[in-house]
Amino acid sequence: MSTSRFPVLLVVVGIASVQLGAALAKTLFDEVAPTTIVWLRLFTSAVVLVAWARPRLRGRSRGDWAVVVGFGVALGTMNWAIYQAFSRIPLGIAVTIEFIGPLTLAVVGSRRARDLVWVALAALGVLLLGFERGDLTVAGVAFSLLAGAAWASYILLSARTGRRWEGLEGLAAASIVALVLLSPLALGAHAGDLGSGHIWAVGLAVGVLSSVIPYSCELVALRSLPPSVFGVLMSLEPAAAALAGWAVVGELLSAVQWVALTCVVIASIGMTRTARPAVPVVD
Repeated sequence: MSTSRFPVLLVVVGIASVQLGAALAKTLFDEVAPTTIVWLRLFTSAVVLVAWARPRLRGRSRGDWAVVVGFGVALGTMNWAIYQAFSRIPLGIAVTIEFIGPLTLAVVGSRRARDLVWVALAALGVLLLGFERGDLTVAGVAFSLLAGAAWASYILLSARTGRRWEGLEGLAAASIVALVLLSPLALGAHAGDLGSGHIWAVGLAVGVLSSVIPYSCELVALRSLPPSVFGVLMSLEPAAAALAGWAVVGELLSAVQWVALTCVVIASIGMTRTARPAVPVVD
């Protein structure tokens, strides 16, 4: 394999791993609350990232902490909300709706009239989802939109965190904040879910698949992969989620839903190739 293709392969592996982890998590939703799985995922990523980055916590300014706490709140909210959506609607549809967040951010940051074409295409995709309401619930759509809004905040705060914290130190600290944020729910109302070794095993596997492997792949890939190419590849997330949902939990999308998903993917690719802002990194 040529060295130019290797970073692309790493990103694809990361995308597949994230969505496989999400599908694996969904297999547990009849046994435990989505919050429990999210907490186990964040627990895994926090432990790995802290051990890896060894963030320097002493001597930080109030501004440093304000940014990283906000980053952690966005990270925790994004993960919690999308897993709540996964428990209510198909994975592919949830991720498609979630993409409204970063797409909106890209539109706001663009001053090109031609980008309205991508906005219209994404809007068409979302409207088409309404024609297959049997798979949709109000709560599922609402949680997907909340995840999208948190994703947009995550993108903005990621850049600010990167200017104040070196390497992965900010992400490690933010992971701790997100873990602490969800701990009252996971260790309180849903504490009984953590009494099973099986749940811990699968939950930690979800953490490895959805956080550790993607972080590692993206870290290596971004050393040589242009951000524009990375953004285009990340636009494949909805399709990857739909395929993982079909392969692991037997979720079948209709022809109309596939068309809707494709519209959003193409719009995301189009915005990524023409917008000026930095490419978002998906957690």
